Amino acid sequence: MDIPAYSPQDLEPAVQKRWQDQQSFRAPSVPGKEKFYALAMFPYPSGQLHMGHVRNYSIADAIARYQRMRGKDVLQPMGWDAFGLPAENAALKNGLAPAEWTMDNIAHMRGQLQRLGLSYDWSRELATCTPNYYRWEQWLFLKLWEKGLVYQKLSTVNWDPVDQTVLANEQVVDGCGWRSGAPVERREIVQYFLRITAYAEELLEGLDTLNEGWPEQVLTMQRNWIGRSEGAEIHFPLASGEGVIKVFTTRPDTLMGATYLAVAPEHPLALQAAEQHPDLAEFLERCRHGSVSEASIETQEKEGHPLGLFVKHPLTGAELPVWTANFVLMGYGEGAVMSVPAHDQRDFEFAQKYKLPIQMVIAAESAPVEAAAMTEAYTGAGTLVHSGDFNGLDSVQAKTRITQAVAERGLGQKTINYRLRDWGISRQRYWGTPIPMIHCEHCGVVPVPEQDLPVVLPTHYQLKDPRSPLLDDPEFLNVPCPRCAAPARRETDTMDTFVESSWYYARFACPDADTMLDARATQWLPVDQYVGGVEHAVLHLLYARFFNRLLRDVGLLPADAVHDEPFKQLLTQGMVLKDGSKMSKSKGNTVDPQGLIDRYGADTARLFILFAAPPEQHLEWSDAAVEGAHRFLSRIWRLVHEYGAENLMVPAELSDEAQDLRRAVHQCIERVSRNMEGRYHFNVAIAAIMELSNSLMKVGADASTDLRAVLGEGLRAIVLMLSPFAPHLTEILWEVLGQKSNIIHTPWPGADPEALKSDTLTLVIQVNGKLRERMDFPVEADNNAIEKAVLASPAMQRHLEGKTVRKVIVVPGRLVNLVLG
Repeated sequence: MDIPAYSPQDLEPAVQKRWQDQQSFRAPSVPGKEKFYALAMFPYPSGQLHMGHVRNYSIADAIARYQRMRGKDVLQPMGWDAFGLPAENAALKNGLAPAEWTMDNIAHMRGQLQRLGLSYDWSRELATCTPNYYRWEQWLFLKLWEKGLVYQKLSTVNWDPVDQTVLANEQVVDGCGWRSGAPVERREIVQYFLRITAYAEELLEGLDTLNEGWPEQVLTMQRNWIGRSEGAEIHFPLASGEGVIKVFTTRPDTLMGATYLAVAPEHPLALQAAEQHPDLAEFLERCRHGSVSEASIETQEKEGHPLGLFVKHPLTGAELPVWTANFVLMGYGEGAVMSVPAHDQRDFEFAQKYKLPIQMVIAAESAPVEAAAMTEAYTGAGTLVHSGDFNGLDSVQAKTRITQAVAERGLGQKTINYRLRDWGISRQRYWGTPIPMIHCEHCGVVPVPEQDLPVVLPTHYQLKDPRSPLLDDPEFLNVPCPRCAAPARRETDTMDTFVESSWYYARFACPDADTMLDARATQWLPVDQYVGGVEHAVLHLLYARFFNRLLRDVGLLPADAVHDEPFKQLLTQGMVLKDGSKMSKSKGNTVDPQGLIDRYGADTARLFILFAAPPEQHLEWSDAAVEGAHRFLSRIWRLVHEYGAENLMVPAELSDEAQDLRRAVHQCIERVSRNMEGRYHFNVAIAAIMELSNSLMKVGADASTDLRAVLGEGLRAIVLMLSPFAPHLTEILWEVLGQKSNIIHTPWPGADPEALKSDTLTLVIQVNGKLRERMDFPVEADNNAIEKAVLASPAMQRHLEGKTVRKVIVVPGRLVNLVLG
């Protein structure tokens, strides 16, 4: 038989053109059947796909294709997270306008994604840098301004002096800007903030509804980031003059051990004191060059300076000194902390360094009772000592009693605090969404009228330095005040690009809507399966959950439990490694996806990357495994062509051999289906298909009719089950098998319960948890009979020789594990 060569370089573009001509993956405007919204985190258009992209999108596409074969209306869109600092830096380097650079990259990457054969509805494509997208972001900004959920305040920020912009805490690495590498400075700048703290409790409670669908690691990271803590707000009156310093503490039981207060370098009291003390002013200036990120503060050397001020202890009236310290953040509470050196390690080290008093007030059997004997802080619970009327109380009782005592004096109260801070969204760079506000000398900060949206970002600039060209563009800058018509100035700050990625999933449902969202968003949301890297576990996912609630509260999404969360299921895929390290250009260990596709085809790339490891685990690159994936597809190509369109009906009566083979076919269907649902263990599913193909290859051309009929049934099942992983190859092989329907819309195969019936049961035999044999047993065999047969089996003797069987574990229907000593 003359079998055509398997040539993915010719086959795949032809199949992709067919899909494009037939609009095979266009989702209905409104789902009529059960819907399934599959979404992978959209990419930044850097210009080149990397293997992380290939893995991310192959996982999501396999899920989408499987759900389509399950009969659901599937939405799988693609777009571009197109604003941001990298485009500006590339434009500066290459002498291009950021818009030109971005759009060129989008065109190139779109072609790369299409070459992978991903089943996207390209009619819904969006780019966040286009006015028809960001105008609705500006519209929402104005609605939130009206509600008080957007506001301005003077804020201490991380300032990158090279990139000339504010950096989020997460963008500061070892005290330096994540892109420029320049040491960051602390600056006070008026910023726009989104009041995410108003939703802190709701965001925290919402995590409990995601326990079944989100990785526990991600839920824990978000809970820690929100950081709910119960404690007390305690007021320390100034010893001289009017006013108090307010602190929050989760340990009011240690109040009697407070020996000093520490305030942030930007605290008004510190700045006021510095006017009289040059050495203090010098210290504050040094602090100005440090990061305000908690991670950086945690690792830096702790330094401080006395202010020459004192406060009164709220219960004893004793005077305590006030210091400023570089580890206190102005953004935490009111920028002041109560320092209890005996019971906080950071305070203990600071007190030792500056010879400040240490007062032990919590005693435990394992801890010394006098401060002089302490070598480190005792941070646990215990019984109160040196605490006056509170002596003898345990820590839990003392928290309540001491909080009541300060409340009775009007100097405190029980309260709940959150680690979460309001989201500063102002960026002093050009390539981003313009903030729709106008500054007027007479009227102050005035919103742009809704009818004047969008405020369009000019895209023609050739950048010469990091300074935003908006600052020097009179056509953009100079506008009349919407209230008084006097000359005014447009806001030149742009929005943090996390804003664009916080609602794109909803816009995909209705990309042509003439409002921010329409009824189609309600019908498609929530996203049924979201796929992306765990590096986005906190910020992007938290912001998207926040925005989902904002969209609800401005009336764009229903206020019901179904739509509270944006992403029903979350899969965080592992990294692609080579030689044990993450692929990176600096390490010289990258693999070009385009070269791989050009050589082996997209199906091989997809099959390898899905077979090499479970999606949530890291994947180690292997050239040999890529070759192996290609050889497997070539074998399937040959096997199907050898069989052709014979298409024999499986008779009711089968020989034992045919019956065994048919059972293997339907066991494979059952196993693959189980691993495609929820678990997404594609590697296990593909391994099962490979195992079945080996059995089918043993059926020769001269085999009996019933065996050939089962072979045909098995090949049809294999082609269908391979379709989510190798869609181009299977599209053609489905036709070779004589099938008239389009494989994309052919139902997923189901396992026949009758075919699965057997007089025998095959169990995996393990020794100390490692697979050693497989053995057949009568279906009716009980655990004792199975145990005896395993121990008596000649095949097992070599594994047992010289060892003691300490325990035999029989898992009914699955395995036997021998625990040897």
